[in-house]
Amino acid sequence: MAHDLAQTARTGRDNQRYGAQGERLVAGVVPLSNDKTKVLVIESTRRGGWVLPKGGWETDEGTAQEAARREAWEEAGIVCTVLKDLGTVPDMRAPSELTPKAPKAAYQFYEVRVDREASEWPEKDKRGRQWMSYQQAKQALASRLELLEALNRSSITK
Repeated sequence: MAHDLAQTARTGRDNQRYGAQGERLVAGVVPLSNDKTKVLVIESTRRGGWVLPKGGWETDEGTAQEAARREAWEEAGIVCTVLKDLGTVPDMRAPSELTPKAPKAAYQFYEVRVDREASEWPEKDKRGRQWMSYQQAKQALASRLELLEALNRSSITK
């Protein structure tokens, strides 16, 4: 992937993939440090607080893994290697939290090793990034149950 890192993030949902029940298909990563004691989280642009890198799986991407690695680059500025498929995590938001801009989703997460953190990346001006211990991340992701579930499925030291 290193040879085709875009310097601008994709926007819009024109090429978004949807599942059989109309749910938005989202791919994301749980980026761990080499010793698996820390996870890299990013600032949310919509809700404030911290989230894991994730976003829509688009129709020109052959696999959810490809989409997840693209999102990791665009949102967190990391080049990564997938270590483990963490499976599909259902959307755990209450119906009142769903909106046209944030419809029901199915999340496919991957545990990744961070190979490189870039100093410049597409969403650098929109998002900070921070390494956190499991306990810090657990607290930071507490309101996003689907993200917490992905973290818990990973092999981070708990």
